[in-house]
Order: sequence, then C-alpha cells, then structure tokens
Amino acid sequence: MASPRSVYELLQQGAGSDPAIGAPGRGDLSYAGLRDLVEATGRALAGAGIGPGDRVGIVLANGPAMATCFLAVAAHATAAPLNPGYRADEFDFYISDLKAKAVIVAAGEDTPARAVAEKHGATVIDLTEDDSGPAGSFMLDVGGSLPDAAPPADPGDTALVLHTSGTTSRPKIVPLSGANLAASAGHIATSLALKRTDRCLNIMPLFHIHGLMAAVSASMRAGASVHCAPGFNALRVFQQFEEVRPTWYTAVPTMHQAILGRAARNREVIDGLKLRFIRSSSSSLPPQVMAELESVFGCPVIESYGMTEASHQMSSNPLPPADRKPGTVGIAAGPEIRLMDADGRFAAPGEAGEIVIRGPNVTAGYENNPKANAENFPDDPDGGARWFRTGDEGRLDADGYLSITGRLKEIINRGGEKIAPREVDEVLMDHDAVAQAVTFAVAHPKLGEEVGAAVVLGEGKSASEQELKEFVSARLADFKVPRKLVILDEIPKGATGKLQRIGLAKKLGLED
Repeated sequence: MASPRSVYELLQQGAGSDPAIGAPGRGDLSYAGLRDLVEATGRALAGAGIGPGDRVGIVLANGPAMATCFLAVAAHATAAPLNPGYRADEFDFYISDLKAKAVIVAAGEDTPARAVAEKHGATVIDLTEDDSGPAGSFMLDVGGSLPDAAPPADPGDTALVLHTSGTTSRPKIVPLSGANLAASAGHIATSLALKRTDRCLNIMPLFHIHGLMAAVSASMRAGASVHCAPGFNALRVFQQFEEVRPTWYTAVPTMHQAILGRAARNREVIDGLKLRFIRSSSSSLPPQVMAELESVFGCPVIESYGMTEASHQMSSNPLPPADRKPGTVGIAAGPEIRLMDADGRFAAPGEAGEIVIRGPNVTAGYENNPKANAENFPDDPDGGARWFRTGDEGRLDADGYLSITGRLKEIINRGGEKIAPREVDEVLMDHDAVAQAVTFAVAHPKLGEEVGAAVVLGEGKSASEQELKEFVSARLADFKVPRKLVILDEIPKGATGKLQRIGLAKKLGLED
C-alpha cells in the first residue's frame, strides 16, 4: 500500500478486524468500525455545511471519543482541539482567533464554549458518546437530512490548527496540512518500529500535538491500536497498565516522574507488563530519570524531540541495538536538522547554534503573521528550501546525535554570563534527595537576571536550601549556582504537564 498522504488515507492502513481505538473499561473499536465512524462524521459535517478548509473547534474531555472525533474531523475538515478546561475569556480568544465555523461539545456538558461559539456565529454541534458501544463511538447532532457521501480533505488542505504556547507573546496559529500529519505519523511509526500488534496507552492530553501525533496518529499509521485514558492520574495509571497491557506509552518527563513515584507500590503490575519501550518527549528528560525508568520497567526509554510546528517529531533516539545516548534527543527522525548562527549561517562542526529544520512534516508558516514568518523561516544559505528556526540551542556530536542546551528565550543572562538552565537541573537531580528540579531566570536590578531554582524532594527525603546550593557549588562555576532556591511540594506545570521556566519566578513570588 502506498504511503498515506492525508489523514483520511492514514486511516486506511489498519486491517478491518484489528483493534484501532480502545480505552480502559471499554471494548475496542476496529479499523472497519473507525472508518465507518469517520464516513458518518463526514456526512454529518457536510449536513451542517462544513467541509475541507472549514475550522471545527473540538471541546471534549480526554478519552477515546476525543481521539476518534479528531481523526474524523481532520479527515474531512480542519480540526482545532481546545483545552476543555479553558475559562470563557480563553475560549473567546481561541474561537475568535481561529474563526471557527463550528464547535463540537459533549451533549449535556455545561461548558462556556457553547455561549462563546454562539457569540462568534459558530454552529454548536452536540456529540453524544455511545457508552454501550466500542470505545470512541459517537454521533453528531446536526439535524436535517445528510448527504450520501462527503469528500475527504485533500493532502494540501489544512487538517489541524493549534496555537503555540504564547509564553512570552500572543500565541501564534500553526496550520498543519494533511500531508504534514501523514508524514509525521510515518516518521514516528518508523522510528519506533511500530507493528500491528503494538498497543499504546495514551495518557497525554489530546488538545496537544504530542498525544495527537505520537500516540494516536502514529498508531493509525502502523495499523496498531491506541487506548485512551481519561487524562493522566498517577493514582490510576497502574490500574490502566494492568487492564490495557500496553506495549508502550509516551509522556512528558513530569508524568514519568509521577509514575516512578508510585512504582514501588505497584511492583506486581510492573512485573506483569511486557513494555517494548517507553517514549519521552516535549521537554528534556533528566538522564537520572531515564536510568531509573529503564531499571524499574526493564525496557529501553526512547527520548524524542518535537514541537507543534513540526507536527511533533524532529529527532529521536533509536531503538536497540543502536545506541541511545542519555542527555541527547537522538538523531534526525523525519526532517533535516542543522545548526544555524544568528546571522543565518550554518554553525561549524562542534559549535553550538540554533536548531533549524525542514521537511515534509514542517508547517509552511504561521497564519497571518508575516513578522513571525520572516523571523522564523530563514532562507537556505546554499539556495535550497527554507528552514524553520526552532528557538532551541543545541549541538550535534560526531555521530549526529543532537543535544539541546536550552531554549534561547530561557537562557539565563547573569551580567553577561550565559547559563543553560538544564545544566543546573541535571546537577540538582544528582542529589539523592531531589526528585524534580527546574532552573529559571529571576529578575535582578543590577545583573539583569539571576539564577533561581525550584525542587521537589523525594518521598521520605530531606535536604535544606543551603545544602542544595552547596551541592551545586561543588560541581559548577559560582555564577551558575542558584541564588534563590525554593523547596516545594509540587512545581507548577502547564496544561500539558510540562514544567515552564518562563514566568516561574513571578508565579512563585520571587519577583514583583
């Protein structure tokens, strides 16, 4: 079968009777059933006057219906998944900015998205999940008669739109075509050697590129199955492991750390698992956490590097028997990767530079934002296709393995001395009392910025702020030692479970 070029074609890969979508406590939806559901959804959307290019906000809780709804909408129109936890003002911004033609919400759900959608002239479509049917089964209530068929979107049509996180500026709209998504799903499935028999347990939120692509779409590309939990809950995840019996799961580092925190109480479940690998992405995985995961679960941990503009994956550590290098995000796994200096020239071998990428999975550009496109999509110095500036600084070793030294916007500038926060994180994590650490900039009246850090201690462990500062001081230059260090029960995280350095000092009350 030819490689799929769109989301619709992506869904034709699996054998009809094989499981496609599952969930804890539910029967599996087969590929034949999924394709029928996608066709029925396409007709319902067409009945509501929605087709290729039309934007449909999806406001649903995590779970199998969110996965199938995303796939069905992206196959026929443009899916715009939104965090169901948004407040009215947030929905107002995103629905307006997206110019959504319709918004899908759960039937009977009292969400502010309803009133906001109506305010902006978007059709509100109720989704009723069939709890008695296979996982992910649903119906859309659009009223009236439906056409006999609805054309799928073309590969070049926009299949998915997401906003950047907007930590330091107005969030930017990232349009991703069906061809972008199909290419990325293929890259991920290939790098993980996914097979029909693989079963992924998805614990990632499905309004974020990580879960949508690495868990759901890559599984569809391989004709494998993905089993969607109702969000991540460290107290329930081992029960879900036991029930689903996955061959792999993918998560952000904070989720892996929460799972490790409860591993000792769930040794019997772990012993019964047959995980082929564990995947980590979306932020840097401390090497100490990688080593502990491999020791506890007895399988390789594959760290990958992704972002929304690349339809997720850019690089990945390979599976055994190839080398996995802790502290790196592996080798190019889809797009081309180079390092570029501030003047748009490629960095010399061994030199650090901004990571730039280009390839079939990379967005053609931000929507209605010529300034951002001019800044982030530089021409090729050798006259080839344009590159995309990721905003991350990194190094490539002699074997092509990429190390990320930090987000350029997160690098701490202490009176002209540059500090990569991750370097301090990893030293703090070497202390046997520290379970989590995040280093960040704190505003300083004379130096511009000072080094701050927040740590969470392991269960039953103790350490003082001074002890931790002295621990770092013995291992790093004095200017890299945190001047402000706080010990917390929990470090604030973003909606996707990622630790966010920018703005953390203010959030913790360390600056005005």
